[in-house]
Amino acid sequence: MAGMQDYALRFRAVVGDAFLRAYDELSLPPAVATAVEQLLHALRRARAELLVPFLRGMVVACMVMSVIVLTEKLFLGTVSSMMKVLRRRPARLYKCDPIEQDEEAGSMAFPMVLVQIPMYNEKEVYQLSIGAACRLTWPADRLIVQVLDDSTDDLIKELVQSECSKWAARGINIKYETRKDRTGYKAGNLTEGMKHDYVQACEFVAIFDADFQPSPDFLVKTVPFLVHNPKLALVQTRWMFDWRNLGATKIEIHVNAKECMLTRMQEMSMDYHFKVEQEAGSSLCKFFGYNGTAGVWRTKAIVESGGWLDRTTAEDMDLALRAGILGWEFVYVGSIKVKSELPSTLKAYRSQQHRWSCGPALLFKKMFWDILTAKEVTIWKKFYMIYSFFIARRIVSTFFSFIFFSVLLPLSILLPELKIPSWEVMYIPIAITLLNSVGNPSVMALHRFKAMLIGFFEAGRVNEWIVTQKLGNVQKRKTTLRAAKKFLFKERFNFPELLFGLFLLMTACYDYFYRDDYFYLFVIPESIMYFAIGFQLMGVNVAG
Repeated sequence: MAGMQDYALRFRAVVGDAFLRAYDELSLPPAVATAVEQLLHALRRARAELLVPFLRGMVVACMVMSVIVLTEKLFLGTVSSMMKVLRRRPARLYKCDPIEQDEEAGSMAFPMVLVQIPMYNEKEVYQLSIGAACRLTWPADRLIVQVLDDSTDDLIKELVQSECSKWAARGINIKYETRKDRTGYKAGNLTEGMKHDYVQACEFVAIFDADFQPSPDFLVKTVPFLVHNPKLALVQTRWMFDWRNLGATKIEIHVNAKECMLTRMQEMSMDYHFKVEQEAGSSLCKFFGYNGTAGVWRTKAIVESGGWLDRTTAEDMDLALRAGILGWEFVYVGSIKVKSELPSTLKAYRSQQHRWSCGPALLFKKMFWDILTAKEVTIWKKFYMIYSFFIARRIVSTFFSFIFFSVLLPLSILLPELKIPSWEVMYIPIAITLLNSVGNPSVMALHRFKAMLIGFFEAGRVNEWIVTQKLGNVQKRKTTLRAAKKFLFKERFNFPELLFGLFLLMTACYDYFYRDDYFYLFVIPESIMYFAIGFQLMGVNVAG
């Protein structure tokens, strides 16, 4: 114990004033001693006059940000709860009577609907999405299923085309479309799909990513909202990742929500997003961010808004904003659920989070003045778009989560002059976490923070688009049984997270031995999560 105390005293001397006393005992040449003394004096002065005041300002800024984030979540949660208490469901607010086949008009009473399925090397899930789209309940002559295949693997392209041919032989009007290159990625793919002549007759467009499997009655439930409400441009439905006891057959259908800790956390985060954020946006000003899939668009709204643009990695949000400032309205219908898959590998999750953080940051930069000067929307809707939709949720929240917990809190342990109120450390973060259903781990804030900066400054990876890997139903049978032996050494670790984990661990140990503020109770769990991300201990390991 005495040896540990002696070592701790030496360590403390390095970071405190005792360092100077230890320096006095050193025997150095006069010129060197003078230079070192001047350097130490300059560092101490810079710390007192520059570093500490700057960090104190950051603490104040984070205090304000924490109040903004907490207020935003309380407000959205209250709105969402009131909608449920008052039973203000979409079916009661909008006319959505089922479309019935007329004896004289026959199937012509139903509007033409285009179902688009954009995909890229989706070997594990292409059959699921194509099959689900072809089983949709809708008159066969009023439905076109369009498979937009951007695959670069010739074998996968053959498999997808063969699947389309199989359904075409069963009487389904299904089109298999490819293009020369992947210009514009998903946005470019959807744009090419809209250029075909047969699309001109389609009044509505339903879009499903390759891992989404709508139930047969999806169009029957969603399209009536658009038919009976001409101001509506979009009907967004909810994603589901773990279904049980569906329909009269009581068959259990599982996706992957309970597969690992990573998918469990994502499920909680997505539940909050749909139940609170989308619900509140739909109720408050009939605007929210389109989720890119599991929704039905009015073709006219897409065309009037300028179509799909590939200027960011958030092409779905981009289209929604442009349609929103033209006065189009959206409705979120949470009772309609579409089965889908969560990223179960850490690499896939990180690439997804990069897109979801980088794209909105760049989009805010590009759309700010367009929103501010829009003539078709109210001041309240502009305020909601700029402050709530962008600033509070996507900028302030990301900045606060990373800077406060991963930078300022550990630095306050090493710098006694930097004081952080206990309420800022304990009560507000706990309240935010509870309101967010523990679904958005702050340890991922480093990755999101980097992506947000890349978006703002339009750095090299600003338009990087990596398709989220899907493992499909075969994953449990095959992929999880394979050891991840083919990973390159650099792919086994995430070094930024490891460095922050080490930094946090060191400051936590220092706080435990030499401080009495108990900040280590907050820093150690953060450090553990950084190490879990850094060593890729979350999610499943996939070989190759």
